Amino acid sequence: MLKILFLFLMSGGIPVAIAMAGSALLYLLLVPGSPPFVVIHRMVSGIDSFPLLAVPFFILAGNLMNNAGITNRIYNYALSLVGWLKGGLGHVNVVGSVVFAGMSGTAIADAAGLGTIEIKAMKDHGYDTEFAVGVTAASATLGPIIPPSLPFVIYGMMANVSVGALFLAGILPGALMALLMMITVAYFAHKNNWGSDYKFSWPLIIKALGETAMVVGWPLAVWWLVEKMGLPPQSTVFGALVVLFMADKVFQFQAVLPIMTPVLLIGGMTTGVFTPTEGAIAACVWALILGFLWYRTLTVKMFIKVCLDTVETTATVLFIVAAASIFGWMLTATGVTTAISAWVLEFTREPWVFLLLANLLMLFVGCFLEPTAAITILVPVLVPICQQLGIDLVHFGLVMVLNLMIGLLHPPMGMVLFVLARVAKLSVERTTMAILPWLVPLLGSLVVITYVPSLVLWLPKMVY
Repeated sequence: MLKILFLFLMSGGIPVAIAMAGSALLYLLLVPGSPPFVVIHRMVSGIDSFPLLAVPFFILAGNLMNNAGITNRIYNYALSLVGWLKGGLGHVNVVGSVVFAGMSGTAIADAAGLGTIEIKAMKDHGYDTEFAVGVTAASATLGPIIPPSLPFVIYGMMANVSVGALFLAGILPGALMALLMMITVAYFAHKNNWGSDYKFSWPLIIKALGETAMVVGWPLAVWWLVEKMGLPPQSTVFGALVVLFMADKVFQFQAVLPIMTPVLLIGGMTTGVFTPTEGAIAACVWALILGFLWYRTLTVKMFIKVCLDTVETTATVLFIVAAASIFGWMLTATGVTTAISAWVLEFTREPWVFLLLANLLMLFVGCFLEPTAAITILVPVLVPICQQLGIDLVHFGLVMVLNLMIGLLHPPMGMVLFVLARVAKLSVERTTMAILPWLVPLLGSLVVITYVPSLVLWLPKMVY
């Protein structure tokens, strides 16, 4: 009955969150002896979680970076690094999204923020609007894969999995996805005989490589000083940040400090300096320092607007989580999850077959539900089966999130699809056709991530 009520409300055009909470309430009202106040109790307890405190802070950090002029710096850095290649702005699009993914944590923020700059630049350089939209949509899916990631926080809370491990697990799959996208750009460039968009310049290349080396090498040098020489961690890190700011001032780097955001997060979590929730607060502090004090591109008026936008987005996300909490609890209490698990295990006990079926299900669900709602509905159903089949839950979390990100590119409910259609001033139909070729690298990445779990689990196992 619960499933019938939910589908009935959904078919009436009621928002997913209200449909989940409403179907649970109606079920309790229709079944004798069931107290309706359980709905409120379960919804409140569903969001009474320390890891969920990271949600508003990661949203705030992404909004601050997006509104403080950081996106232009990231774009210019990517332009210096790969703009001279054939199909240069396509490669810039992918590299820029990789960097911005380390700050935003969501695909929609990537598409709306950096995508606006990228699509305009590509159109100005003579690229087809469809190609610009397609590569922007595909690269936007990197947002929740490369840490930090809002979907990973939600999944980690629902599946009782370490958020830090999920963040680490997304690094290598994100790199694989970016590589396959750049190969696709190179294919189109060769097919259409495109040249480079910017002249090769050794000074610019050396500067961009210097920024990359600083981002990679400086944290390793700090770690070596702390671990090998036995220096106090707090004073060493403080000194490292001072040197970092001095280097940025002297060499006029484009994006070293913004790119350091995910490095600080991952480094802090893996060394035990802070939890993922505290890391989200640290990311906000870092964004405020860059916006207000260093670049001075953030004003009080902009900050108030960013805070209001963050409150609105957070309220939406947490209401979905609360509604899904009571719905998931009802699915378990009524035996639906047990029945589904039994049916699947009767059908197959081969992990690879289950992962294939789960991928098909999640791709389908991702076309109709927003990722947060989809995660909160699917986790209670699929995670128990994974546990019985011995599938690592960190690995499965990556598979689930990537499936749902691909779903964001499809009608009827693909949010990235609609955002880019509005940005590029294209019809939804043309935008959908523009995205179709880019499903090849995305689905190829999905196959590798699904069936080569060592790619996902290598870094988490090495650290944890």
